Amino acid sequence: MPADTPLRLRILEAVTDAPAEGWDALAGPDAPPFVRHAWLAAMEESGSATPETGWAPHHLTLWRGPTLVAAAPAYLKFHSMGEYIYDFGWADAAARLGVEYYPKLVVGGPLSPATVPRFLIAPGEDVPALRRALLTAAAESAREAGCSSVHVLYPTGEEADFLEAEGLARRITLQFHWKNPGYRSYDDYLARFDSKRRNQLKRERNAAATQGITLRTVRGEALSPAHAKRAYGFYTSTCERHAWGQIQLTPGFFARVFRDLPETVEMVEAVRGEKVIAGAFNLATPERLYGRYWGALEEHPFLHFHVCLYHSVEDCIRADRKVFEPGAGGEHKVSRGFEPTAVHSAHLLFDKTLDGAVRGFLRREHARLAPAVEEAERICGLKPWPLAAPSGAGGAAGG
Repeated sequence: MPADTPLRLRILEAVTDAPAEGWDALAGPDAPPFVRHAWLAAMEESGSATPETGWAPHHLTLWRGPTLVAAAPAYLKFHSMGEYIYDFGWADAAARLGVEYYPKLVVGGPLSPATVPRFLIAPGEDVPALRRALLTAAAESAREAGCSSVHVLYPTGEEADFLEAEGLARRITLQFHWKNPGYRSYDDYLARFDSKRRNQLKRERNAAATQGITLRTVRGEALSPAHAKRAYGFYTSTCERHAWGQIQLTPGFFARVFRDLPETVEMVEAVRGEKVIAGAFNLATPERLYGRYWGALEEHPFLHFHVCLYHSVEDCIRADRKVFEPGAGGEHKVSRGFEPTAVHSAHLLFDKTLDGAVRGFLRREHARLAPAVEEAERICGLKPWPLAAPSGAGGAAGG
């Protein structure tokens, strides 16, 4: 189709209204699972992300004739749950101003606090122009739908730069990621801590053996429908255990993902005797591991750290993955070497008074960010890498 063929906007009420092959071609062969057609279809068709649960699909797509050339997954939201860029205070401020905050338009994925491309553009297209066209469509369609605002959640840093230049209010918050500068073994990782912290981590990690617990990662052809059922059970056990927990995913979601995206799924299991007592449902690409949902049927000291952190760190070193993103939250991760990492969002609020109040809040929030990063880095306590010359680089080790 010639590049000068006029673009046509279509807003989709289901991701399955776009062809899977065309959608995934925009995302690219190494795309994180959260932007892939099968992931979004699993969310929607399982009943996890639907108008009834507060997520009404409103996907922005651009076409040249019959060819899909750009897309931005988006949802009309009727609450702020499952986003992890917390704006509950903004909703309260809107209410005080007499502004209806909901619905709002969220450009992003349901229940997926991971940085991924939010504007999917076909190779060879004018990326800034199509991003601008998608952003314009987001703003205009949001106004037509009676939304108060547009929120682009977890875009890449480069996309966030673009959105800020287009006039959106940029927000920077923190997650805590494990990063691999080239470790050859788990001991390389431990060597970056001081003696006290290193001994603490060894003690916590060695507790599993004294408790009669072994850990394993199940992936690929070893995964089965039984693992999907088990993953859902662990997910609900955690939601039910905490006052803030809310079960938003259905058994069908897990079944669909295990069936349709098996190459991305990894299940960490903790086994005691012949019983699986805890597990974590993770997703992977060659470069990154994403921690998602965990749960336990028994309580044991440090079990959460084994299942959700230590075991997967060692797996990442073995697989030469560069980053492990264990998800939102982070106080317990910082002291175990997970480093503060900026994540982005961009916000367009249509009411000028509310917009001004939010921008003022963001300026104050940003001023507090640098000291928070410094404190997290201090607690993290990693020594510079490399600590020593590789074997064969001279000295005694080099012979």
